[in-house]
Amino acid sequence: MPFTAKDVQALRQVTGAGMMDAKRALEASDGDAEVAAQWLREKGLAAAAKRDDRESSQGAVALFVDGNVGSIVELKCETDFVAQSEHFKKLAADLAALVAHHDEKVVEQRAKEIEDLRITLKEKIEVGDVVRFEAADGDVLDSYLHVQGGRGVNAVLVELQGGSAQLAHDIAVHVAFARPRYLSKDDVPADVVEHERQTFEAISRNEGKPEKALPKIVEGRLGGFFKDVALLEQPYAKDDKQTISQLLGRARIVRYAQVEIG
Repeated sequence: MPFTAKDVQALRQVTGAGMMDAKRALEASDGDAEVAAQWLREKGLAAAAKRDDRESSQGAVALFVDGNVGSIVELKCETDFVAQSEHFKKLAADLAALVAHHDEKVVEQRAKEIEDLRITLKEKIEVGDVVRFEAADGDVLDSYLHVQGGRGVNAVLVELQGGSAQLAHDIAVHVAFARPRYLSKDDVPADVVEHERQTFEAISRNEGKPEKALPKIVEGRLGGFFKDVALLEQPYAKDDKQTISQLLGRARIVRYAQVEIG
């Protein structure tokens, strides 16, 4: 018998199932709510909703690069055991390829596959960060993926103008381990800089530094802060005698992205 949107909503409230799953259950049961509820229970879909409040702090990061297009997809779960399973890693890789070939929104079309995997693996599984780069003509796109326990856990994409693929790759490796939060010190928000300035001033006063010396001391400590958070200011991981800016020479980082589990 036919059913309405109100019937779907009522079934969701009773079972805790997702909207599409409730609709599928009513379709499979000819609109009979009791049969549909049993169908959801048997499929494990009702129980899956109870996992929504669990923390999905584990997972895998998939990286896909094809010419001037690259993508990163983070697929999150609850445990290392699930993150290392072949089904989980394959879905992450498939999503990354789809994003590269289409756009970031394409992952929404794979909601059923993600829900089915939740049922199979009995964990909360969800898509985290999704990144897609399409490099401009003449630019270079390269990447780095750090693998741990058989799955990607730290992925980086770098788009470079006026440089080589090797240089872009070297910078991607650096980003993976240095974890800069901004490209340059000019990109650090003014309120963040001011907060750090006040903190360093308070620290210096508490250390008993002379009042007249405070401005110079604070500026020096701000310089250290920028080396921590701004990519261009950071000492190059493979040669700390030069900064990333010096390593680049005439090349320019157009943009970069890092996605890391946890």
